[in-house]
Amino acid sequence: MISPKTADAAPFTPKHTYSTGTATPPIAQQLHDAANGYSMAPAIDPQLYHHQSLQHGFENMGLGENTTANTTMNAYDFTVGAPVNPYAQTGVDMFYQPQQTYQHPLNYHLYAPLAPYPQKLQPFQKNIHGFFLSDNLREELQKKIDATLQTLPAVSSILPPSIEEYHQLVPLDTSNQKSAQVFGYPSWAYKAFSSEDGNAYALRRLEGFRLSNEADIRIIQRWRKVLSANIVTIYDAWTTTKFGDSSIVFVYDYHPLSKTLAETHFGPNPRYPNPTRQHQPTGPIVPEQVLWSYIVQIASALKVIHSAGLAARVIEPSKILLTSKMRIRLNCCGIFDVIHPETTRSQESVRECQQEDLTQLGRLMLSIACNTPTAIQYPQKSMEYIGRHYSIQLRDSLYYLYTGSTKNIDEYVKSIANQAFQNFDSALHYEDSLESALSRELENGRLVRLLCKFGFINERPEYDHDPRWSETGDRYYLKLFRDYVFHSVDENNNPVVDMAHVLTCLNKLDAGVDEKIMLVSRDSMNCFVVTYKELKRQVESGFQDLSKSRR
Repeated sequence: MISPKTADAAPFTPKHTYSTGTATPPIAQQLHDAANGYSMAPAIDPQLYHHQSLQHGFENMGLGENTTANTTMNAYDFTVGAPVNPYAQTGVDMFYQPQQTYQHPLNYHLYAPLAPYPQKLQPFQKNIHGFFLSDNLREELQKKIDATLQTLPAVSSILPPSIEEYHQLVPLDTSNQKSAQVFGYPSWAYKAFSSEDGNAYALRRLEGFRLSNEADIRIIQRWRKVLSANIVTIYDAWTTTKFGDSSIVFVYDYHPLSKTLAETHFGPNPRYPNPTRQHQPTGPIVPEQVLWSYIVQIASALKVIHSAGLAARVIEPSKILLTSKMRIRLNCCGIFDVIHPETTRSQESVRECQQEDLTQLGRLMLSIACNTPTAIQYPQKSMEYIGRHYSIQLRDSLYYLYTGSTKNIDEYVKSIANQAFQNFDSALHYEDSLESALSRELENGRLVRLLCKFGFINERPEYDHDPRWSETGDRYYLKLFRDYVFHSVDENNNPVVDMAHVLTCLNKLDAGVDEKIMLVSRDSMNCFVVTYKELKRQVESGFQDLSKSRR
């Protein structure tokens, strides 16, 4: 067996002074030795370390460097002073930084999941998928990306190739039937890409509209300043004749795979189907928490709009988007202010429209609570149904909205403050779950950078007039390691395609652990015993050689 010596071991120099009478915990001492180049034997179990740290307690953790707790934490820093930032870019290359001297990196192969944790799972319930995004979340994000990038063949599209700066129009309407029920004009929705920033936007077109005064469209500039998490942001509006008629087009943010509340609750495949198929269901179909979530989010949007001296005027189930799980946004805001500008020319008319927003909110929630769009035609029976199946607070809240007893949005927000706090708490929990899922993908970029360095070194045809540069010296071990990771075979000479093996090897290499492996040449005549730490030095050395010519 031949063990390559590619770097001299650094002399041991104590970096911490332990106070007299304070015993260093065994695990902390092992981490401290590992930080200074000594082999970590026996291997440390992260769960055991975490368990023993909890047993020692954190009450002894002080600010001084001589405390036991600080010694344990500094063992992970591997340097005195500020922690090591492996991604700090101080060289000329903004993507890669050749290191002048080798430093043992942080133990990035030891993952620590973030709360909230899954419920206590049995050993057979754990698998490799626990280290990555959940399949449902990944599939949802990929579907949204696919919907965003969807285009139509130019030969089969009858739409104009471009309108202003927007091109590649794709219809978003599920039905091609004209409907002028909401705006009084047939309206169409398209997705298009901007040639200025390359992003996708939603275009709302009103067919057959003629703008009588150019000043009427300037109200869009006021709407652009209205920013809320529950409003689809509007950016621009203009008139055009490229559709073969006189039309006006409004530009909004595009939220892929969104559904309207009309499709969600009253469509052919409703989220909460009514088993009786009658006007009045026999039991509460829509959970009360869902209704309060809708009310709080719409009220939040109305507060922002009304505070800006405007009115939404589109509290309609077909104009409110459900963009993700329990996440709704008011859509098509600002359209009525352009097509009916007389309603914005006096404060009195604006206040009337704001009052109508509250009434429309009551009608909307009445329809959703009764699970039928015709509930507003029978207000008395609908309120009786809500009184039987929902709380008194919800019943009174909808009654005050529907009858116009609520004077302004500020007064109404105060009356539902307790529900707003509950909705806010749910949003924070969902944020925690997304952050926990994001943490599983945090260090994926490390392996990509490592593989890029491998690609620069392995099988390089020539460097510095040496055609065998990648086959000699330390680079030869990297070639054998590449075979060990990617080209292994089983006892039947079948390729071993094991993602867990690849990830484990690359993480250990990136961390530079002291674990030994045996590399065998392709002719099986030679074998070498090396450690991941030595291989990591060889990767850095080879990459530094390639980087010399760029300086």
